[in-house]
Amino acid sequence: MPFPEGFLWGGATAANQCEGAYDEGGRGLANVDVIPHGPERNDVSRGLRRMLDFEPGYYYPAQTGIDFYHHYREDIELFAEMGFKVFRLSIAWTRIFPHGDEETPNEEGLAFYEDVFRCCRAHGIEPLVTITHFDCPIHLVKEYGAWRNRKLIDFYKKLVRVLFTRYKGLVRWWITFNEMNMILHRPFMGAGIVLEPGENPLAAEYRAAHNELVASAWAVKIAHEIDPENKVGCMLAAGSYFPTPAGLRTCVPPSSKIKRTISLSMFRAAGTTRATRPSSSSTRASTSE
Repeated sequence: MPFPEGFLWGGATAANQCEGAYDEGGRGLANVDVIPHGPERNDVSRGLRRMLDFEPGYYYPAQTGIDFYHHYREDIELFAEMGFKVFRLSIAWTRIFPHGDEETPNEEGLAFYEDVFRCCRAHGIEPLVTITHFDCPIHLVKEYGAWRNRKLIDFYKKLVRVLFTRYKGLVRWWITFNEMNMILHRPFMGAGIVLEPGENPLAAEYRAAHNELVASAWAVKIAHEIDPENKVGCMLAAGSYFPTPAGLRTCVPPSSKIKRTISLSMFRAAGTTRATRPSSSSTRASTSE
């Protein structure tokens, strides 16, 4: 069966995974910035190890990403050359509100994303924007307890109202939260939750999930008030499963070796794209031959 007319083929990134420039353009610090690579990554992302700033001796991938912040024009051009018609990307909350609870947004951050979206449009690419891809400003973690606190609903409402208003006509497709169910597996990564001694983990996680769900519902309402053409959804984390040998009706998760291979391949591709890209003139020459 063929795909329908207008089906959107594309690719995706997340701000904390690709942008880098964590301290440029007025950006504030977020939970996703301080999750290190290495053996403590798991405990930090699960909220078991308190790490709310950069500590000596650790490597923090979000500090540099793939430097999309400085190279987004050529990256989007590569997307267009691949024939992609949609680009899912996310907005770093702390580029818009560095602390999360300011009254006035950061114009430099708003202007950056506006230029990214206009660049997508210039290449015939539809931006599909994730409002929050695990980002929670560190200030909100320290001062409010992150998504445990219902006050974050109002901070999020202010964020989305600014975004829907500023990018009206540029962005029509929105995702409110990335993989909200990851709160139950990695609460610091998913919602900025650092578990306190003696705290009931499930109570904290489900309270945070509830608050994000309420915030997501408000975002849908606000989006349609500002622009009835907006399309807003959410998404969940899901694993890959492969069939077992013939005759069995169950499925098993892929082996950790396969997972590592897939992940490594993806990171290798992301890390070498620009370095191996031929010049536009050489590309045209090889095509004409």
